Amino acid sequence: MAARVTHSQPTGFGPRDIFVAAMMNILWGLNIIAVKMAVEATGPFTAAVLRQAIVFIVCASALRIVPGKMRELIGLGFLSGGIFYIFVNWSLAVSDNISALAIAGQLGVPFSLLLAVVFLGERIHIIRIGGLALSLLGVALLVFDPAAGRELPGMALTACGSFIWALSSLIQRRMSGVPVLTIYAWMGLVGTIVLIPVTLWQEPEALRSLPALPLSDFGWIAFSAIGSTICGHGAMSWLLQRHPITSVVPLTLAAPVISVIVASLFFATPLTPIMIAGGSIALVGVAIVTIRTARVKEHKG
Repeated sequence: MAARVTHSQPTGFGPRDIFVAAMMNILWGLNIIAVKMAVEATGPFTAAVLRQAIVFIVCASALRIVPGKMRELIGLGFLSGGIFYIFVNWSLAVSDNISALAIAGQLGVPFSLLLAVVFLGERIHIIRIGGLALSLLGVALLVFDPAAGRELPGMALTACGSFIWALSSLIQRRMSGVPVLTIYAWMGLVGTIVLIPVTLWQEPEALRSLPALPLSDFGWIAFSAIGSTICGHGAMSWLLQRHPITSVVPLTLAAPVISVIVASLFFATPLTPIMIAGGSIALVGVAIVTIRTARVKEHKG
């Protein structure tokens, strides 16, 4: 998705790079609050279709036919732009302890690794296997916590969303050379097309009441679309164009920590010792898998 780093590109992080990385993590970390508030204000599917419509509107000028990549772009739009948000927003609609969902959302990284092994024949060694086991163990610990155990339906939906995200990551590997805004233009367009019939079927009243939606509620949706999706991922692409993968990828690990903490504070839900332990173990596992995978990609690149 991002341009390959060359030797002429800078490797040291200056103040501007650090600022961009910090903003990226903050935007991604706060997004879980924005999505939950949007879901509560409108409904899970209405919030999803509005988010993708905004993404498309903002990126529409970059929409163009990309020869040899259209099957991947349509598939990515269907999965990551549509089906992913059905599961994620639905999980937030049926859950109260959002911190537990933020921890369960880390399953996307091990799922992505497993799919790469199965479908791409990627070989993994003991270090990444250990990271994979830790990430799964950390999430599994949440089942034994009463505060998180009550959120099993939401966690199961989050796990399904994480699996869709992992499938999408396989497609994104084939997006090299395609501008980021073009990718998100297609994701917004296809995602909107996928989500409209679902929303009409499940939430017709929510759609009809949109003209009366307060501006503050619409702001949550706009934050997710513009702040998290476009600016957050745009920042990631900008950093990857300037620095090696192995330098940029570890920086993203701050986002789930921010999500867990701010969700607990904002919604006044408990962050129990078991949740802290499970989240820490899962994050360590995700860090191992993420950093080692980045090194493998860097070596192949």
